[in-house]
Amino acid sequence: MLRRFCLYGFVKNQKYFEPFLYLALLDKLSFAGVGMLIGFRELCVVVMEVPSGAVADVLGRRRAMIVSHACYIAAFVTFALAAEAWWLFAAMFLFSIGEAFRTGTHKAMIFAWLAREGRSDEKTSIYGQTRSWSQLGSALSIAIGATLVFATQRYDIVFLLSTVPYAINIANFLSYPDDLDAARSGGVKPGQMLQTMVRAVRQALGNRPLRRALAEAMTFNGLHKSSKDWLGPLLHVVALQIPLFAFLTDRRREAILIGGVYIVLHILSSYASRHANLIVRQAGSTRRGSRLLWWINLAVFLLLGAGVLAGFGAVAVVAFVALAVLQNFWRPIIVGRVAEYADESQTATILSIESQTKTLFTAVAAPLLGWTIGMMSRELRFLPLAILGVIITGIMLATDKNDERSPPPGQKRETARKTPPPTT
Repeated sequence: MLRRFCLYGFVKNQKYFEPFLYLALLDKLSFAGVGMLIGFRELCVVVMEVPSGAVADVLGRRRAMIVSHACYIAAFVTFALAAEAWWLFAAMFLFSIGEAFRTGTHKAMIFAWLAREGRSDEKTSIYGQTRSWSQLGSALSIAIGATLVFATQRYDIVFLLSTVPYAINIANFLSYPDDLDAARSGGVKPGQMLQTMVRAVRQALGNRPLRRALAEAMTFNGLHKSSKDWLGPLLHVVALQIPLFAFLTDRRREAILIGGVYIVLHILSSYASRHANLIVRQAGSTRRGSRLLWWINLAVFLLLGAGVLAGFGAVAVVAFVALAVLQNFWRPIIVGRVAEYADESQTATILSIESQTKTLFTAVAAPLLGWTIGMMSRELRFLPLAILGVIITGIMLATDKNDERSPPPGQKRETARKTPPPTT
């Protein structure tokens, strides 16, 4: 089963357009327009995310994942064919449905399988492995996408080709065993999904360690999601500044530079996801591991600001890559930390709430960043990202009360899994 989970992650990240998304949008929209479009996507996800988690818990998680991927496919086709700005909003709406039905649902299936196998204490490690395969999939995706953009000098082709792996993943879901579907037996009673959402929200708000973990997930993940795709436009600027491959067209130069940087980024991210449990083991708990990553995050945002102010584009690129790698150490840790306090019957809903907090942050931050980036001079264009990162990270470190509270009765707190001594 673990192989099928890893296959899902590898195939799901075959989004050949991903490093070129903002550049493709900037062909048709302003910086502020791109920010508004991303904010629109996140608002749609906010509205649908927790209900979609409840739908997955009540009606079945495989069905939710199939609906998700069908909407992704429709979105990719719409992006490719969009001739006017309003078509981009239609594509983003379809994309948001796919995001809402996906986030939290597949992780809930993984954790349900671990519980049935008696391996619940391996949440961080196993999720890290699956995420590692996702990042390897991204590395391959970037290589393919960059090659296509270099050869065709067009962005629409990378959207269209992304439909193929998503169709493959639908077939993969159909091979999952029925006991991972977690659909409620006896049919769906009126109001059952609403009751599931209310119980999950009450659990999230009433459990102090879970509430703190959700707040950290919102800010750390939201910062990453709000800033990560601006790496493409930054690399575009750098590509125009350096004399390397000056004989090529601008789009082919950016394809080479973006492809190379993103491949390195995802290989490093794969390593980070696979070894996230080492941070937990060294720190002694998921909470202490999270705090360590917050301090490193602060240092990297300061580096990003220094690189922008000094006019060293390469330093800013290194900072962006470091932020992506940190996110892939962070994600398995925070998911495992949130799952420590979630009832198994509501795991998909709780994890959807976790993802929704990130989405809500991004819905506010993305339009603001798009507007401020568009207002800045070309040399200081990415300074707002660094300022926002330093402010948010500083607030989270200052409000961390460093408490190690026990989980609710009947739940066992996850601890770092110790590696057994080698046998002789």
